[in-house]
Amino acid sequence: MNRPSLLKVSLLLLSMTGLRPPMLHAQTIEAQVGRFWDSDGWTTYRVGIRRSLTGVLGAQLHGDVTRRFGNEAGGFAGVGTDLTAFRSSSGGPYLVVGLSGGLGSETSNALSDPWGSWSAGIGYDLFPLDFISVGAEGRWREVSLGGRDGGELAIGVGVHLGGGSPRPRATRNQVTEPAPMTETTPRAETSPLVPSGTTPARLADSVVATAAEAMGRPYEFGGTGENGEGFDCSGLIQYAYGKHGIELPRRSVDQARQGSKVDRKLDLLRPGDLLTFSNRGRGVTHVGLYMGGGRFIHSATRGV
Repeated sequence: MNRPSLLKVSLLLLSMTGLRPPMLHAQTIEAQVGRFWDSDGWTTYRVGIRRSLTGVLGAQLHGDVTRRFGNEAGGFAGVGTDLTAFRSSSGGPYLVVGLSGGLGSETSNALSDPWGSWSAGIGYDLFPLDFISVGAEGRWREVSLGGRDGGELAIGVGVHLGGGSPRPRATRNQVTEPAPMTETTPRAETSPLVPSGTTPARLADSVVATAAEAMGRPYEFGGTGENGEGFDCSGLIQYAYGKHGIELPRRSVDQARQGSKVDRKLDLLRPGDLLTFSNRGRGVTHVGLYMGGGRFIHSATRGV
């Protein structure tokens, strides 16, 4: 079977080869500000920590502060939890329900009276960068204190942690010294991504060498190596291939869509293949470059 492209994507999670990233419990720090429209009108502020649970479900613990519009007296403060469904690490729509409670007052700034609240609605996330999301939520909320209810619209930003250093660990099947790769499938002699006048194998060696030259450069969020700066994970891959005339997308989730997929078997990998990882259960969150011999190079929290 010929490979139509030099760029291949291999998902190594749960691989039978012994290359397997450790379980990383990624989480998101999220901040929101919004408006709760009842008969008076309130501004809401929320800061929380969110993580995936299992399947399509996720949960968030957060602290809440609600104040009246303008400088009028009255406010609420407390804590709460949200349960989300279909909230994907690649963005898009999701469902949310929440419970919260604490102390507050309708007529003063003293936190004197207990209150409870439930809410339900929908949200939408976008990922402008690998580890940054922006989104909006619309909910119907009911508050026990004063019998208040109404619509709430909030916007927020999330910083996704735990995806910075998915290092593979050795198992009993993994070789301890670099071993020659087994050629189990023929290699295509030409590729539409390979510049004319060179071969895929030679180009792959050059790309790997360029990435290796960056060893020791620091991790820098959003870094692409320009002017001697550091790299984030996808910045390193884009840099290594870009130096040899191949333009790749900026984000790891988009880089994973390039070329053709490779089965999760070590002996099918070739130097220059992209290795993609998912630390939040769904969607690509990290990318590295296969070097051969069971090794790969990436830019994570400790740098390249």
